[in-house]
Amino acid sequence: MLDILNDIAVAVEKAIALIPDASCRGEEICMGADGTPTTQIDKIAENVVLGYIEANGIDLNILSEEIGFVDNGADDTLVLDPIDGTTNSIIGIPLYTISMAIGKSSLKDVHTAFVKNLVTGDTYTALKGKGAFMNGKQIRVKKGSDPKDLLMMIYMGNGAHPDAFALAKKVKTSRALGCASLEMLLVAEGMADGFLMNAENDRRSIRVIDIAASYLILKEAGGEVFALDGNPLDMKFDLDVRENFLAVGDKKVFNMVIGPACCHGKGEVLTYGIYVNMSIPSAVGIAQRVIKALKGETIVLDSNIAEALGCEGVPINEMKVDAIIAVGGDGTILRALQNNDAMIIGVNAGAVGFLAEIELKDLEKGIKRLRKGDYIIERRFKLRTKYDGKFLEDAVNEAVIHTDTIAKIRQFRVYVDGKLVSDIRADGFMVSTPTGSTSYSMSFGAPIIDPRANALALVPMAAFKLTAKPTIIPSSSKVVVETVLDKGCVLVIDGQKEYPVPGNSKIEFTMSTNYARFIMFDNDLYGKIQKKLVSVL
Repeated sequence: MLDILNDIAVAVEKAIALIPDASCRGEEICMGADGTPTTQIDKIAENVVLGYIEANGIDLNILSEEIGFVDNGADDTLVLDPIDGTTNSIIGIPLYTISMAIGKSSLKDVHTAFVKNLVTGDTYTALKGKGAFMNGKQIRVKKGSDPKDLLMMIYMGNGAHPDAFALAKKVKTSRALGCASLEMLLVAEGMADGFLMNAENDRRSIRVIDIAASYLILKEAGGEVFALDGNPLDMKFDLDVRENFLAVGDKKVFNMVIGPACCHGKGEVLTYGIYVNMSIPSAVGIAQRVIKALKGETIVLDSNIAEALGCEGVPINEMKVDAIIAVGGDGTILRALQNNDAMIIGVNAGAVGFLAEIELKDLEKGIKRLRKGDYIIERRFKLRTKYDGKFLEDAVNEAVIHTDTIAKIRQFRVYVDGKLVSDIRADGFMVSTPTGSTSYSMSFGAPIIDPRANALALVPMAAFKLTAKPTIIPSSSKVVVETVLDKGCVLVIDGQKEYPVPGNSKIEFTMSTNYARFIMFDNDLYGKIQKKLVSVL
């Protein structure tokens, strides 16, 4: 089959060489099945592939950028990007390919891959379980990446997430080539440490046709491809599906770029911090159970529980650990997250404990799964607050501005990206993240927001206006709340930190570049809502 794919690539190469000039290459002739304009070079390349398959009676269905899915009644499907890097081809940058992969229904069952740089002639191939090759010579990814010397391929187009630009500033070297298949193949060759695709605009995220071939080649070269939540990436053969991901040669690069994730598996050593709400009943006894369940692991105790146990400890903000086990309720977890950037898992010793993953009755079982690496990491964005020229603590749940006097309302003007959204009198005003949407925000009638949605909720609190309702806005927005009257308010972050706010003040809210990282045994948000919010409340 690789010979057939090579013949197809050669035919495409010859056909596009006949296009007279760049203006003809870039001429838009129709709208593709993926919802983007089809150029002359795209359509010519695709027609050559379709014609070759039909003329030679090759038993394959086809999924292509321009024509969509062609059902030929075959078991396998050719996942085709006739020209990856179309813009490069139009403006004369020699970085564009034909990318072809064969499989049944998703990335995980791709078994044949072929990519050709249509300018240099370099070919990359892979058969599942047989290794990866460039021009017939086997290639391997780079292992032992140095965090101080990372070379990252990063998508930095106009739909890129702010995290992508932050990473470009963080690593030693970064490049954006405009050709996803070649960017992944540089990782497969061991020339780059990783390739990050993180688009804030979903329409800019990757499609399966873009990476199906380079995915298998990278895997066969010893690399890994992860979704940004730390799970192995898989994508259905469907043009409507788009994903962000990180492709790496050494999976430790995931930890360097995203932060410690589910890449921690058996045999990898973590350091655990134990943080306990000392006001809960049996705090010492629960801590002793956690310590016993972690026997043999490296642990660090928070100062308060350490004192109660008669041993040494450190304040939570000084803990140098990979993961924190927080024993208490949601407030305990939020306090831990305000004081430490480690990933976190909660042991519910409170009432609802919506953010906690382990119930007391399952403590030992949960710690066992944690030690085995049998979990996923879910990243939740934080809310950044700027007041009086200073950035305050990031909020995981919400930031609230409310009256400093009982039973006295205040006037608030709320602006989103410089435009007035609300001018109301109320007890207060709240800006909530999706994580906080199941907490204080919900109690004021705001909707629950799936954490996968990049959104913020603007929530009036006991507003003196029937039309004052919660508003959902993009998380990329800048929110400014102005306290209009010459009367005091209080700014509260995650229910943990309070700041007095005089009248005629402005507080600015934006999405933070930092994330909270929750250790989870599953990511069934809706099941947790039914269990902890519907049945309990």
